[in-house]
Amino acid sequence: MTSEITLFVNPTAGRGRGASAAQPAARALRDAGFSVRTVLGEDSHDALRRARDAVGGGTGALIAVGGDGLVSLALQAVAGTRTPLGVIAVGTGNDFARSLALPVRDPARAARLAARALKEGSAREIDLGRVGERWFGTILASGFDSRVTDRGNRMRWPVGRFRYDLAMLAELAALRPIPYRIALDGGPVREIEATLVAVGNGPVYGGGMRMCAGAAMDDGLFDVTVVAGCDRTTLLRVFPKLYRGTHLSRPEVTVDRARSIALEAAGLTAYADGEPLGPLPLTAESVPGAVRVLGAGGGALGRGPVGARGD
Repeated sequence: MTSEITLFVNPTAGRGRGASAAQPAARALRDAGFSVRTVLGEDSHDALRRARDAVGGGTGALIAVGGDGLVSLALQAVAGTRTPLGVIAVGTGNDFARSLALPVRDPARAARLAARALKEGSAREIDLGRVGERWFGTILASGFDSRVTDRGNRMRWPVGRFRYDLAMLAELAALRPIPYRIALDGGPVREIEATLVAVGNGPVYGGGMRMCAGAAMDDGLFDVTVVAGCDRTTLLRVFPKLYRGTHLSRPEVTVDRARSIALEAAGLTAYADGEPLGPLPLTAESVPGAVRVLGAGGGALGRGPVGARGD
């Protein structure tokens, strides 16, 4: 274990919490005996290049300080390597951290957990999803949810999460079943009409919604959650249940487990870890043990308690 580790920081995460979180995190890591180097980027491409340079240069760990967007960048740098990932979750959603029972908005505690795991050599191997060369840790979204994100991203007003609330209302007004073509594990193509299809490496997205509530992050399988084509009234009944994961008992919802999925639908953009992957069609595969995470909870990761919305 090298004593030099890298803080990978998004200073704008969580409305500026990233910048303020870097100092207590670095202090806790230095108090534990580590030499800390901080990496920022001028933009996402520059940040990823710097993170990959740190990993290629032999850093002892890459510690992401920010939200799910920065964690997504960090995954692109460490996936498939032996460099462990630490997460100081100070963003808005923090779904990756929630899925692994890591501290949320407590940078000193998160850093102490990472330092202890490094000293003990106890980084936990978890699976990642992969689409082409892109990796993801939580859920790949397609359908109603991705259309809401598309619309919200196009809106210039209002700012913040309220923009996506308005986008959801607009998409509800335009709700129609989506024709999908799906194949699991290279099997036969199924043609279905659905409101959405979510491919879960982990259980949580959207700031605590347990869309794929049964997904474990260390079983080599996706949980493929399908919400059948339904009307607005039915969808509004299902939606509040997402935060508890009780929607899985609804007759409109089915779950399959698979190592890979080919997904096709016209006019849809897929998102994963809240970031755009690109238009369908696509094929996603589960890659077992693709990343080593510091301080992650024990047991079947993702099946335990998940922090409540707003932590």
